Amino acid sequence: MDTLSYKTITPNANSVEHQWVLIDATGQHLGRLCSKVAKILRGKNKPSYSPNVECGDNVIIINADKVVLTGKKMTDRTYYTFSGYPGGQRELTPEVLMKKSFNKHLKPGRHPLFIKVVKGMLPKNRLGSRLIENMHVYNGPEHPHQAQEPVVIDINTIK
Repeated sequence: MDTLSYKTITPNANSVEHQWVLIDATGQHLGRLCSKVAKILRGKNKPSYSPNVECGDNVIIINADKVVLTGKKMTDRTYYTFSGYPGGQRELTPEVLMKKSFNKHLKPGRHPLFIKVVKGMLPKNRLGSRLIENMHVYNGPEHPHQAQEPVVIDINTIK
């Protein structure tokens, strides 16, 4: 029996092909949507997944302003940031982060609420920092990534 034919193929940065995926967030729950987006960013939905390689896809989320939070989470949930200085602890609610997303001074595609939620679901290392850059979130139905020809997927079909 030839044992050389049974080699396990592990992906590396050169062999991975990245796709562009378009997701519509209208009426979706924030946490459930972001957990599926984190899975796509990480590449766990592909058979060639490797935990130490950036093998996920680029994700474009449109209609982010129409995402749903159940109950009073929009006003009662708090996210904390700390600058490291005395008195530097800040409390932010999803409502405040959603209002910040309409700020003209933010870089387009950088939605503070989605970044906060998805970043907590990615690894806390250099790979996680690179993966969060592959997510582009827009409040309206338009996005500037038509040249990449993104594939429209229904997020409800992903497990």
